[in-house]
Amino acid sequence: MKFDSIIIGGGLSGLVAGIRLARERRKVAVVSNGQSALHFCSGSFGLLGYADGQAVEHPLDAMRALDVSHPYRLIGLERAEALADSVPAFFSEASITLKGSCRENHYQFTPLGILKPAWLTMGDFMSCGAAGPSFKRCLIVNFKAYLDFYPHYLAEGLQRLGISCSIAEVEVDAVERLRHSSGDMRASSIARQLRGDSLEQFAMQINRVCSHADAVLIPAVVGFDSEEQLAALRRMVTVPLYCVPVTPMSVSGLRAQLLLRRHFERLGGTYLLGDNAVAASFGADGSLQSIETAGLGSDALEADTFVLATGGIFSRGIVAEPHRIYEPLLGVDVDATDDRDRWYRPGFFEKQPYMSFGAGVDNAFHPSRQGRVCPNVYAAGAVLGAYDGLSEGSGSGVAILTALHVADLILNS
Repeated sequence: MKFDSIIIGGGLSGLVAGIRLARERRKVAVVSNGQSALHFCSGSFGLLGYADGQAVEHPLDAMRALDVSHPYRLIGLERAEALADSVPAFFSEASITLKGSCRENHYQFTPLGILKPAWLTMGDFMSCGAAGPSFKRCLIVNFKAYLDFYPHYLAEGLQRLGISCSIAEVEVDAVERLRHSSGDMRASSIARQLRGDSLEQFAMQINRVCSHADAVLIPAVVGFDSEEQLAALRRMVTVPLYCVPVTPMSVSGLRAQLLLRRHFERLGGTYLLGDNAVAASFGADGSLQSIETAGLGSDALEADTFVLATGGIFSRGIVAEPHRIYEPLLGVDVDATDDRDRWYRPGFFEKQPYMSFGAGVDNAFHPSRQGRVCPNVYAAGAVLGAYDGLSEGSGSGVAILTALHVADLILNS
């Protein structure tokens, strides 16, 4: 099968690149094994949240201090700003609502009640300034026996900001059946139940206990495949209602993955779900000619251009073995030290060097193999090196902006 472009990896970066190319009527395939960091998304995307361990207020200004090899610097600061400005409208086309600005970070609560800086936050979630939310009295509502939400930690964090909190447990019949059956009480399972009559019952239970609150906070377990379920719940509840992240799996992340995939397919893209790229064939000039997947066997996928968006160590796009770190599919060169003792630091909360290991690229985001540039291959997202998405709070931003950038490089080539 022949395509104009093949995206290897179906997570956030791969889908964004695929959508950008498919919008321009390119014939595009995305090869996805089904796993994605979006499934663990807190509901926010970070552009640049921290520098030297301190929260960043103005991410675009802070980018100027980044090393010249950082993906943002390779994109170019003016170009990165323009791309960042375009992101909310880009996601809106896929029915995903994002609020925020690349010029000033806002804050979102973590599941443990700690404020963290964010660039864009999905419409489900409460966001605020560094001083905290504007309301003074809130009710935190949880389902009976739901253990992936921590109302007492959240209350403690809010109380430190001078907000009076109370906690209530409610029972909804459909969720109770999960608790008493072989089904698990996980966010995605609950979200599948909270529709129609069950959503109305949930609203009634909230209204029964929220009369003395300025706002209600609930776990982010509403809206598995659409934002409309939460919008409906908000219309039924008598006080402002906001969601707070829970521990994975993330309903908002699963929904974002689903909506982005649907949008890509509406644009004519081919999404090969549950398949893995297992082999690659290169030409004499170093260009990638085709890949083979586990599902298609010897029926190779050919393309003029390829995007490597397989993720980092978390997604096994970069693999660590006792004495080497490497990229397993194409064998592209990885920026990493050979000295294992320099891969990590002993302190659990210290910045870990291995988090910045990844594919090295040139100014056009081409990786190399044994020092030779792959002219029709581009790398995007967490597979890239020279940045630490965890300590910088930049993982989502790098995924999105590099995907948009390499797609435009392909379109303009």
